[in-house]
Amino acid sequence: MQYAIITGESRGFGAEIAKQFIQKNVNVIGISRHQNETLKQTAEEAQIDYTHYACDLSDQAQLDNCLTDICDSIEEQDIHQLYVVNNAGMIEPVDTVGQLNPEKVSQHVAVNLVAPILITNKLIELVNRQHIHLTLINITSGAAERSVHGWSTYSSGKAGLNRFTETVALEQEKQDQNHVIFSFSPGVMDTEMQGEIRSASKDEFAEVEKFKELKEAGKLESPETVAAVLFDLLQKPDEIENGRVYKLYDLLK
Repeated sequence: MQYAIITGESRGFGAEIAKQFIQKNVNVIGISRHQNETLKQTAEEAQIDYTHYACDLSDQAQLDNCLTDICDSIEEQDIHQLYVVNNAGMIEPVDTVGQLNPEKVSQHVAVNLVAPILITNKLIELVNRQHIHLTLINITSGAAERSVHGWSTYSSGKAGLNRFTETVALEQEKQDQNHVIFSFSPGVMDTEMQGEIRSASKDEFAEVEKFKELKEAGKLESPETVAAVLFDLLQKPDEIENGRVYKLYDLLK
């Protein structure tokens, strides 16, 4: 039996990943604040399990309880393959250092970096104990590799996530575990997050006009297209380099 755990599956890229897993007969566990009713209906029609756990990933107590319930559920199933996609993320606060909202910074780091670390920590212990094969995908960004005006928090979190991914891959290989662990950078997609980015002022985010132009020119990739590229990669697990950041535009070449 195969299961996929996806954070932020209620909308955007996460919803599309969940949908494509369901279409491939993989049972889905979603973690987000709100359930996606369309996904629920899609799963029912496909006769695939879709279980949603309502959780605010910035609240560690909620996340701990959620992970305990999920792990208890997994231990009751005969699972040989577990996919984990740490997809949930936020872009705010978009502003220059000196003007950042402290509460937003703390929430951002909790969602974009701390939550993936805690989720991975809990599930690595489970899969190794239960002898379940793990495929772990951390959704990252090109901003992890360059400084972007107004994105100090976002870029720093994604850079930290990339290094965390590399480290997990290194440790698991040292333990002779045959897991597949990598980061995936989906490029610029037409999602609600992009709308948030375009709503920033030029003082907050110097490159805002560039993102508006991409939208106006129809150059934003659809979540459906990007998810399909990710699933093409997943079809070749023996060719995946553990710890690597795979970029959409490299895979499209």
